[in-house]
Amino acid sequence: MANINQQLSDTFSAMADGLLSGQFGKKTRIALTLIGSEHGPQELLRGAQLVARQHSDIEPVLIGCNDPECGFECHPAEDLNQCHQVMESLFEQKQIDGCVTLHYAFPLGVSTMGKVVTPGTGREMIIASTTGTTDTNRQAAMLKNTLYGIALAKATGIEKPTVGVLNIDGAALCERGLRDLQQAGYDIHFAESGRADGGIAMRGNDLLQGTPDVMVTDSLTGNLLMKMFSSFTTGGSYEASGFGYGPGLGEGTAGKLVNIISRASGAPVVAGAMRLCADAAKGEVMKRVDEEWEAATLSGLNSTLAKYCQPKAPVETKETVVAPPEKVTDSEIGGIDILEIEDACQSLWQANIFARTGMGCTGPIILVAKEDIDAAKARLVETEFLG
Repeated sequence: MANINQQLSDTFSAMADGLLSGQFGKKTRIALTLIGSEHGPQELLRGAQLVARQHSDIEPVLIGCNDPECGFECHPAEDLNQCHQVMESLFEQKQIDGCVTLHYAFPLGVSTMGKVVTPGTGREMIIASTTGTTDTNRQAAMLKNTLYGIALAKATGIEKPTVGVLNIDGAALCERGLRDLQQAGYDIHFAESGRADGGIAMRGNDLLQGTPDVMVTDSLTGNLLMKMFSSFTTGGSYEASGFGYGPGLGEGTAGKLVNIISRASGAPVVAGAMRLCADAAKGEVMKRVDEEWEAATLSGLNSTLAKYCQPKAPVETKETVVAPPEKVTDSEIGGIDILEIEDACQSLWQANIFARTGMGCTGPIILVAKEDIDAAKARLVETEFLG
């Protein structure tokens, strides 16, 4: 009987709220911790007020607020640690759908997927990832970041998100792994760089223009990008644009949707972070993560990850590889990771193909004679330096 009375009470309360706000249906309850910001609790409160005013489907729940007149449900706390304890309790009681906070310690295996507004075109773009450690192996981490970025994109309404890999160390290996998954049946859609030579390796232009829906990178680079996108007009001390550093996704979240902001995040970013958190909750992002992981596993994800953990055998273990007679190297081969470029060159020497290493405008390259280009590419594919 008590449960029936509670359900009736909730139903009538929802109807009353709907008549007042014009928003019918269950609101998404997103908590916000108010302690720890460089701009003070009032700035974070302003973010909650902003999101409540702009989005009637979101109900802010404040943690670390001692003002019962603030207009929102309040839960007192003395410091950030207590805020997180209250947050955990609210999750356990299923009183909130997600929480926006800062300085939260995710376990190893979890990284945050941020979201920015690109200055070139005003497009929204997910940065995968921005904080945390998805995997201790760089290439494995970037591959997992891709899956989690896709999951967030789908949860927030993009049915077939396009993916680009930022042109950093490990990008070529990540691309190779993603193409292997695609060839084995994993449904992934690659973006094409806006540069003339195209490809899924994304450059500076693509960052500014928001070429892909999901930009894959390592967390340190992603963290830097978040700062640049959110505060390039303010000098860095006040993050004024975007959706924050995003939800923590991966192994070990226990189903709790926690979105991260920084100490420098201003009210617009706080509001954006709460909007992203609500969208992720309504789109069941944790379920999406499981679906992407399952689909990738069926396409050979585990074997691809295992390759990253096994060091490639040296081209020569006993004998020194001697370069063939020198030729004019007027053709170039790209797409090889910088960590493997010297081994790839020696692999060509082993096949009696003269080659040099160099650095082109898009990354490391191998230079060979024009007449050797086809044989060189075939050799590099055979030795798994090219996909």
